[in-house]
Amino acid sequence: MGFLKRFFKSVFHENEMGHIANSFEHLSEEQLEAHLDVGSYNGFELTEAVRPSFDLKVVPTQGFRRETYRDEQTGSTVPVLMGSATRSNLFDTFMDLLDPLGTEVDVVLESSHHHDASQNGDLYREHIDLPVLKSILWDYEDLLLNDGCTGIAVLNPHHPLEVQFDEHKLLIVYGNALKPFEEAFIDRDVYPSPGMKFITEAEHVHSSSQQYQQQFDELRMRLGMDENYS
Repeated sequence: MGFLKRFFKSVFHENEMGHIANSFEHLSEEQLEAHLDVGSYNGFELTEAVRPSFDLKVVPTQGFRRETYRDEQTGSTVPVLMGSATRSNLFDTFMDLLDPLGTEVDVVLESSHHHDASQNGDLYREHIDLPVLKSILWDYEDLLLNDGCTGIAVLNPHHPLEVQFDEHKLLIVYGNALKPFEEAFIDRDVYPSPGMKFITEAEHVHSSSQQYQQQFDELRMRLGMDENYS
């Protein structure tokens, strides 16, 4: 089995392989390996979790932009901030974004480690003190930064405010009172960039490993979450 097939076999779910492989299968193993080995673009450091498409239709950059999420069922809209930060700045920025949520939060862990889509899902923990949560998350910085199959969301249990650190290692904030989160971005040199594009807006590849799946299970247990996916 060549490097290309090994890569797709170990990283992608079966229902994703056809779409992704069509974008990369014309590459030689040397071309693909060289592309995956690129760790930065124009000074922006990538994590190990995700790589952009070979044609670089979107080149990752640092910044954030304002969006509006529209619920198709209710028709309601929610302001959104979407941000991206270089690896050396990313986890600190995520931690700072949690502070405006309040002293007690709810947590959702998101996983796509299982090849069986029916086993993928979210795990919930309600009412955890934010300092306790932060202490636990610092212990799993490597997992949260570098695993392309792990995401986390932290919510205010009383008001519609949510911070996501998703599988693409983007920082996404939902809510009506977003000024403190904008300030948190700017304090970390992540500035407004209305025209920026994110890696999710073009083809890209995720990376994970069995070691990260084991660490995910450890984090789940540390947070006191049920092992059954919802």
